[in-house]
Amino acid sequence: MTEYPTSQEGPQPVASGGGTDEAGHGKAPIAAAEAVRTHAPSAGAGHAAEPGGGAAAAASDARSARSAAGAGGAAGLPRPRRKAPAPGESGGPAAPDPVQGQDQDGVRLRDGAAARNAAGATAGHGGPSEPPRPRGDGPAAAAGADETSGQNSGHHGGGSGIPVGGTGEATAARREGDRLRFVGAATRRIARGIDLDEIVLGLCRATVPTFSDAILVYLRDPLPVGDERPVGPVVLRLRRTDRLRPIDDLTDISSTIGAGMDLAGAAGATGELDFSQLPLVGPQGDLPAAELCEIRPGGALAEVLRGVRPVFGSSAAARAALPELLGVDHPLPRGNRAVLAPLRGRRRVIGAAVFLRSPERPAFEQNDLLVAAQLATHTALGIDKAVLYGREAYIADELQRTMLPDSLPQPTGVRLASRYLPAAETARVGGDWYDAIPLPGSRVALVVGDVMGHSMTSAAIMGQLRTTAQTLAQLDLPPAEVLHHLDEQAQRLGSDRMATCLYAVYDPVAHRITIANAGHPPPVLLHLGGRAEVLRVPPGAPIGVGGVDFEAVELDAPAGATLLLYTDGLVESRLRDVWTGIEQLRERLATTAQLTGLDHPPPLEALCDDVLDMLGPGDRDDDIALLAARFDGIAPSDVAYWFLDPEETAPGRARRFARRALTRWGLEELSDSLELLVSEVVTNAVRYAERPVTLRLLRTDVLRCEVGDDSPQLPRQRRARDTDEGGRGLFLVNRMARRWGATRLSSGKVVWFELPLPGAQERR
Repeated sequence: MTEYPTSQEGPQPVASGGGTDEAGHGKAPIAAAEAVRTHAPSAGAGHAAEPGGGAAAAASDARSARSAAGAGGAAGLPRPRRKAPAPGESGGPAAPDPVQGQDQDGVRLRDGAAARNAAGATAGHGGPSEPPRPRGDGPAAAAGADETSGQNSGHHGGGSGIPVGGTGEATAARREGDRLRFVGAATRRIARGIDLDEIVLGLCRATVPTFSDAILVYLRDPLPVGDERPVGPVVLRLRRTDRLRPIDDLTDISSTIGAGMDLAGAAGATGELDFSQLPLVGPQGDLPAAELCEIRPGGALAEVLRGVRPVFGSSAAARAALPELLGVDHPLPRGNRAVLAPLRGRRRVIGAAVFLRSPERPAFEQNDLLVAAQLATHTALGIDKAVLYGREAYIADELQRTMLPDSLPQPTGVRLASRYLPAAETARVGGDWYDAIPLPGSRVALVVGDVMGHSMTSAAIMGQLRTTAQTLAQLDLPPAEVLHHLDEQAQRLGSDRMATCLYAVYDPVAHRITIANAGHPPPVLLHLGGRAEVLRVPPGAPIGVGGVDFEAVELDAPAGATLLLYTDGLVESRLRDVWTGIEQLRERLATTAQLTGLDHPPPLEALCDDVLDMLGPGDRDDDIALLAARFDGIAPSDVAYWFLDPEETAPGRARRFARRALTRWGLEELSDSLELLVSEVVTNAVRYAERPVTLRLLRTDVLRCEVGDDSPQLPRQRRARDTDEGGRGLFLVNRMARRWGATRLSSGKVVWFELPLPGAQERR
């Protein structure tokens, strides 16, 4: 019966004299019981030649044999057999010195030091030793060791033997305990993984070299998720391999293969590859296994995988399935030195694992199939959970990405930058959001909000509130009214739907900003001279409380100033309160402005990155949403504004006003196009308006014209028939303008269009 040392964390501890292989793995010595059995004749001969000390030496050897038999049962998986000591070597009896360790799972390790000491003591009496006999596996080996121990005792002690049965039962029980401890430690190592690669790596590190010398893990490509039914052929892809490096005895053969030796040339007369003459690695140090394998319906591999249970490589089913999985050029070991274990998840087989042992190591036993089944089951279930977790993380990531704007608009007179950081990589979804919404009159609405919680429910509520805020903003409602309607919407979503929100409207023409707050941290304004101030905004109650009024405040927004809107995750954590964080943010902005110079503001993108750099370890307890707005404004000299009475002469007056403004700005090239479009839009407004019509021209990077009236009905473009006298005005606007649109206001509507400035294409 094979024993299992239980350490799964890296190389095994090696006692003195055990040695290591090229990969650094400890090579355990032979068991003490076998050493006693192998060298018993030489020991007897040595004592017969010693005068006067036969009885004492025999008693000493009997005690050494009993000690060696007990220590050998605790050894690890048998390693390559050490060479017998040369004739004439001698050594006194050495006291057992077992080296015990403990891995991080608390599983105790047993070393073979005692076995080595006992073996050395037995062989040290001199005399020719018989050649080492082939080592057995499992119960047979244990029985042989006990039998030899009894013979040695009878020879040296004058017929007083050792109870063989008791020693064998203790050894078998100890080995079974080691096997269970190994399975427990290995499954814990596999269960630590949270993603696919960690789980597969855990299986490889847990089994090599303790259970096998090499492992190959194949998984379906692509892996099915949940109840998905794969379409098309089932393909297995080699996901990971792990193995011991070639031992010194096989170095010459490895170099021969590297020089181009055909693997098929090592096959015997029966066509079976002599695995004892080949290393476990290929010419480049890899297992020479196929990268992809397509499972043929009804084939040998499909039948083995359908059976679920692990099988020995020497079985008829496995000998037909392994070449299909690994490739025809992969060496197949003789005997039970390979185990093919299907990986079955909760609903279907998702792959296979192949365990291999080198020829200098005992073959797998029947109980090893149970170990392989346990490892395969835990690995497959872990992979199933990892795939499901990956799908959920992907859905959460996509949900969060769709809830936030893909890109910020570029309204006239303001530049924008934003950042969003989730609370942790394992919680990509949260309730923080930001938005920038263009409004009529070249204004822009800036919104930042935070829904309580970090779940999918919080993200869904955040999406609903953000959509509601966008709809209310398009109605051009005042900021306080927008928060009032958001509060009502939150109450309709549920009694426990709470959120904070800050809503601001910036007017680049008036250089003013109107802010309403619903329990959100106040914004910070960075002036052009480097002074940073926390704006005094009425705090208000969070959205969802109900029955409260929201108050708005109007403040100056000078050109060159930067407004920073953020969520509480930036300024509040377990290490600091919110007001301490706000003060640190204000100081950080002032320091950044001084570093860039007092005559020009810092770049927005660099400013956002610098603000996030203020977060130290332990400061990320919540999501962070950040929105920065740089106020450029529109100079009064670039604005022309008129009121027109709703009369038949209004279109003519509008054309004259537009011509004069273009002459003042030096844009006479646009006179024909602008006069035609202004005439069409003003004519349509006068037809339905009852109050004066407004006409405004804005010169920025484009020429923008806005016509407002008190009629809430929005114009719609339609194709006029040949006999119609009207209906072609918006068709002309659509063909000649760069962009155009219509927005409904609380007091009517605004129709606007834009024309490119002369030379704009060349400047681009």
